[in-house]
Amino acid sequence: MVAREPATELCAPFSSPGAEAVPWGKALQVLSTAEVFWLSTVRPESRPHVTPLLGAWVDDSICFCTGEAERKAKNLAANSACTLTTGRNDLNGLDVVIEGRAVATRDELELQSIAVAFEQKYRSHILSPEGTWAGLGEHIRGGSVLVYRVIPSTAFGFKKGGAYSQTRWTFVP
Repeated sequence: MVAREPATELCAPFSSPGAEAVPWGKALQVLSTAEVFWLSTVRPESRPHVTPLLGAWVDDSICFCTGEAERKAKNLAANSACTLTTGRNDLNGLDVVIEGRAVATRDELELQSIAVAFEQKYRSHILSPEGTWAGLGEHIRGGSVLVYRVIPSTAFGFKKGGAYSQTRWTFVP
């Protein structure tokens, strides 16, 4: 799959004087290495719901999984629009926000690819019997959990430390 390259724009009114837009490649580094993401969805009665989860960047999308009975799955069944956020809990580094629609996948080849990405990224947490999410890769492969892809429509980067900046990345469908 050929990587999509977004249009990049510095949001000057929200950035320090002299700040520059963050290249998409730096955001990809954050998305590829972040261990925890925060998923924001909307409940059927329009109230927000936010929850932390594991995620992996696979084929130009953030992938995550959940159980069918979980609140996030119920919310996404009613409204697939969502936001995923990751970054640092301090005033340095880069925070990244992805906006898009969560699309469930049951394709065996995709599930295999996603399971491998999770196992490589989270290793002992997933692969060791005493790991926090032991066996998750097999649950992904076997389809016993819902697996979603969020292909970004828009993303934001918030660079902190030194010259603060806000970058918007817009993806052409």
